[in-house]
Amino acid sequence: MKELKIFDNPQNVRRLLRFFYVSLLVLFLSDIFVHYHHGFPWEKYLGFHAVYGFISCVLLIFIAKVLRLIVMRPESYYDS
Repeated sequence: MKELKIFDNPQNVRRLLRFFYVSLLVLFLSDIFVHYHHGFPWEKYLGFHAVYGFISCVLLIFIAKVLRLIVMRPESYYDS
């Protein structure tokens, strides 16, 4: 019989996602109370750092997918 893991239960997954969404909201709203020394004018907007980080992460994933197609070798590449 297959052993059930913690993430096999949909209720646990919903709880975890709810926790992540609440923590993201708290971190996003905490941006109101943090004083930054802005280097560029667009850094003063609420949530700029969160949006910038998210977009950077997504771009890194897409760049890695494209580079994988360029750099990847066939399975038999190292066979003699």
